[in-house]
Amino acid sequence: MAPRTKTRERIVQTSLELFNQQGERSVTTNHIAAHMEISPGNLYYHFANKQAIIAELFSEYEVLIGSFLTLPADRTPTIEDKRDYFLAIIDAMWRYRFLHRDLEHLLTSDEELARCYRRFSYRCLMQAMTIYRGFIKAGILKMDESQIEWTSLNTWIILTSWVRFLCTNRENSTEINQSAIRRGVYQVLMLESVFVAPQAREAFDALCETFHASLPEVLM
Repeated sequence: MAPRTKTRERIVQTSLELFNQQGERSVTTNHIAAHMEISPGNLYYHFANKQAIIAELFSEYEVLIGSFLTLPADRTPTIEDKRDYFLAIIDAMWRYRFLHRDLEHLLTSDEELARCYRRFSYRCLMQAMTIYRGFIKAGILKMDESQIEWTSLNTWIILTSWVRFLCTNRENSTEINQSAIRRGVYQVLMLESVFVAPQAREAFDALCETFHASLPEVLM
């Protein structure tokens, strides 16, 4: 059983690597098998088609996001928690960047994946609103319920579309780096900036600087 499990894991990780490097539409199951130096039949033993591999990768991504998109259980959140949320988001966006870059195509090609993504998206929006309420309770932000709602939605739109923005606006769209992704977080922080409580301003501004990247750097 162990060798079979290892082969399945290798297929998933190799697929992720190739999808990130070349784009999901440019990679076939034959490409994946050839890169691994296994037969297509061996790959199909574990996954019926490429959509099944993508579904597995999305499931991994969903679990990863869910693992950190939550408030601390025993205390109010801090600016350091906000930093950690965004660092984790950047890591996830980078590790599964093909999902962000090719999202529209992936969802139109797989109805079940589209249903899963809509549920995932809704849960993330609800959890983002909960986290914003936590920062309000901590005295870091000042927002009413309407502002929580639209800020959560705008944050989600920015973060889920940022990789596609980079791909369509960078001179070399195949060479996205983590610095460019960090600028997406900076854009979110600029949305939040107008809601920062006076006592948290200095720490918040310092946080913004850690995620800033110049526009020429982002788009070159």
